[in-house]
Amino acid sequence: MSSTKMTGKSRERMAIIASYVEGETYGLLGPQMAATVIEENTAYDCIVIAVGREDNKVLLKKALADYFGAKRPIIGFSTLGGREDLFSFARELKDEGALTILAGPQADVDYLGETGWQNNRHRFPGLSKSFSFSLHGPAEQAITLLHNLDKDEWRDNPGLLYLREDGTMVQNPKNDWDERFLSRVEWDNIYRMEGSGLLPHKITTGQVLQHIGCPHAARGKWAEIDYPASVTGKGAHKVRLLFKGCSFCDVAVDKGFYGALSMDTVLDQISCLPDTGDGRKVPFEMINENPLPGLPGLLTEIRDRGISPSQINLILRADWFLKGKERLKEALRLARDMGVRIILSSVGFEAFDDTILHNLNKGLTVKTNLEAIQLMRRLKEEFPTEWGYSRSDGAIHGFIHPTPWDTEETWANTQKIIDQHDLPPDVLPDHSIPLIIHHASGLGDWIREVEKREKVRFRRYVSVIGWWKEESCQGNVKINSN
Repeated sequence: MSSTKMTGKSRERMAIIASYVEGETYGLLGPQMAATVIEENTAYDCIVIAVGREDNKVLLKKALADYFGAKRPIIGFSTLGGREDLFSFARELKDEGALTILAGPQADVDYLGETGWQNNRHRFPGLSKSFSFSLHGPAEQAITLLHNLDKDEWRDNPGLLYLREDGTMVQNPKNDWDERFLSRVEWDNIYRMEGSGLLPHKITTGQVLQHIGCPHAARGKWAEIDYPASVTGKGAHKVRLLFKGCSFCDVAVDKGFYGALSMDTVLDQISCLPDTGDGRKVPFEMINENPLPGLPGLLTEIRDRGISPSQINLILRADWFLKGKERLKEALRLARDMGVRIILSSVGFEAFDDTILHNLNKGLTVKTNLEAIQLMRRLKEEFPTEWGYSRSDGAIHGFIHPTPWDTEETWANTQKIIDQHDLPPDVLPDHSIPLIIHHASGLGDWIREVEKREKVRFRRYVSVIGWWKEESCQGNVKINSN
């Protein structure tokens, strides 16, 4: 452990543990930005530890003990992706005397537990036993918390959730976002388990925050969602709910749509990115669900500031991609002059059947998805060097399968579209992603309503509702396992 923050003795220490997938090149923007805020505004050094499922937790615990030494461990957990092994690890550390803090997306609802769990024993009871408390909202709320840990004032900290000694829950309102804390990220503060110790993890793809939340989640929309196909004999039944964003998206519930950050804040973030060997910035993903209207202006500002990016990765909805065609072409012409590549790294197609798209509340159709694919392919002919969108360019587009609404008809429709438009070579990923229903997503409300109406229980996998395995409460409804 060669860095001063791993060996220095003068400051207090904190670590943030986050989920990691083996081979991932991206940094962890949220945890790494939080660690930057903490280190620059408190008396604490703070590192991020990216933990894969395959990592040995015994060795990780030893590495944490080496890092903290005689100091009490203060360990945040963020961006956990529903991983039960990390929830269990947090509880183990807490029981051994560490201060464990649940933070990041869905920190409040995962600490509180699923709606109605107190009266429904099969529902997710929350993570209050695994974590000392939860901190929901902007990372800078940790500044006052860390300043007041040894004082009674910590109980009034914005965004804090904790249990009183009598078992009642306290939930303090969170602060709004403050751009002053969103302009800098130290990208060299992340570590991985290597052998029996922690070693710096090199980031080859960064992220830049431009939008907080998603415009699709800015306003509510009523939708009628079909019953699961596995609830036999109920195919015509629907559940009417108000959604903000896609029905499966828990991030939309967590953040809604705050809006755009200023150009100066975004440019400062880009300036913080690591350099490549040729002096350019590493490729980065633009966190903005609708980046095309402002992309030419951003590239112009980047050029005028003397910043040299190598590649910008975009994530887009199919309909917003189509609407932004002319602005994208303008951006690609700028990119050609600047020697920059623009990669459409992910489009949330999600499905190629209108019934399933409706139930996902995507707000678009198969026709829209196909028009977007045609445009992606045409742009490659016009801008062969500057533009990328395909698997060979590193793109992974969204394709959700299976879902609760799969039938022989929906799959036949999907397969017909896939074959007619030759989607596997350039558009479809190697593997589809099964629909994941987080308990606090819109589909969490949907599945609880189905349970109530039909007297069925869907199995919980910690914070995830397993729609693919069901058992009857009273035995009067036939439930099929997928």
